[in-house]
Amino acid sequence: MNIPMPANVSTVLPNSYSSTDNVIEGTSPNSTRRTTQGGSPSFRQLRHPFLIGVAGGTASGKTTVCDRIMQRLNDQCVVMLCQDSFYRSLTETELKLAAAKNYNFDIPEAFDQDLMMNCIDKLRNGLSVDIPTYDFTTHSRAAATQHVEPADVVIVEGILVLHMEKIRNLLHMKIYVDTDDDVRLARRIQRDVTERGRDVGGVIEQYTKFVKPAFDQFIGPSRRYADIIIPWQRGDNSVAIDLITEHIKLKLQQHDLIRIYPKLQVIPSNFQTRGMHTILRDRDTSKNDFVFYGNRMCRLVVEAGLGFLPFKEKSVITPAGEPYTGVEFARGICGVSVIRSGEAMENALRECCQGIKIGKILVHRNEKNENDLIYQKLPNDISQRSVLLLDPVLGTGNTACKVLRVLLEKGVQESKILFLTMIAAPEGVHRVCREHPQVTIITSEIDRGINEDFVVVPGIGEFGDRFFSS
Repeated sequence: MNIPMPANVSTVLPNSYSSTDNVIEGTSPNSTRRTTQGGSPSFRQLRHPFLIGVAGGTASGKTTVCDRIMQRLNDQCVVMLCQDSFYRSLTETELKLAAAKNYNFDIPEAFDQDLMMNCIDKLRNGLSVDIPTYDFTTHSRAAATQHVEPADVVIVEGILVLHMEKIRNLLHMKIYVDTDDDVRLARRIQRDVTERGRDVGGVIEQYTKFVKPAFDQFIGPSRRYADIIIPWQRGDNSVAIDLITEHIKLKLQQHDLIRIYPKLQVIPSNFQTRGMHTILRDRDTSKNDFVFYGNRMCRLVVEAGLGFLPFKEKSVITPAGEPYTGVEFARGICGVSVIRSGEAMENALRECCQGIKIGKILVHRNEKNENDLIYQKLPNDISQRSVLLLDPVLGTGNTACKVLRVLLEKGVQESKILFLTMIAAPEGVHRVCREHPQVTIITSEIDRGINEDFVVVPGIGEFGDRFFSS
């Protein structure tokens, strides 16, 4: 995540957007299929929320940070989940320990992680959820719950949010709020005495016996997983909050799949590309027009893909005798087309890269609905090359993943594969990005989904048949 941070904000690691969406064959993880009276499928679009985790020591200012972010995102739909809501109800034995100030509330075992995961999973799949309410005076879960609707942004706040691996792996942005120990202790005393009915001596004893050791063992070390560390000593860091919210707003302007998959690239849309898509998708478009505009669109996708190839700096002398410092693409690239439709993209690649080697792979679906490798002809040194994989339509992702496995078996590095496709269905994007997270996908549009006949909709039809038919 490339956010320029001044001295009062620490960036630790480049942001790594991850997703563990479960994609079932023939179903769309970002849409719910229903049938109209006429029998044709329609889709109810579901949100793919941007998940943010905010962690830090007890009373470090996590809730305040979350509130400031939510205030600045006032034009967006934002919900916050507090890890404190997911404390377990204590057993009789544990209640006795708590009454004797001898129970540790700052360890992972104190929380109902399964319930918390279930709530987060529902929200990230566009479903509403009922959040439990915890009573800190009785140390039990109250009967009342809080109903939360799906949102564009979900903020998960808690001391162990970055420590818990399953939760951490779902987050698209990870924030750690860093505050000095003495400041946190003072805030904890004020909070627990005022809001939770505890005495000062008991708070200090609990802090010394359980809170500080748990911080040193679980919470403090989890800062290494943070994308951003916010110093929060005086209860304010407006620069950090502004930078974070601006980044979130930028992400929310993008297609929701781009928010969660950093290796997915969609060519910016304009009237030219929309016009070409209109012609290509029209079932009444003539063969000549389909080929002409198909070639133009393939060329745009290929040129966009070439921009992601590795390069090195190069200096030249212009005809005016002046030096110019530019870049030179690294050598050692090749194309691989998925027979038959992928061959339609070969001319565009040859026009952009003179003399490029192009291999071919043919995959066929058998009676068991499995993909068999029928034919392959690849450069002998393909393991040393960057590969531009060509297939105009990414549907379910079955064929794409089979082809990618073939390339990996040949020794091609996953990070050196660029998958170029004109149209992608969300199902295929989820499948490829989940199984091959280092593969870069470049497409011109993301369609609505796959219908019950495994056809991309609104789609473009059978691209190979329309392009090559006589």
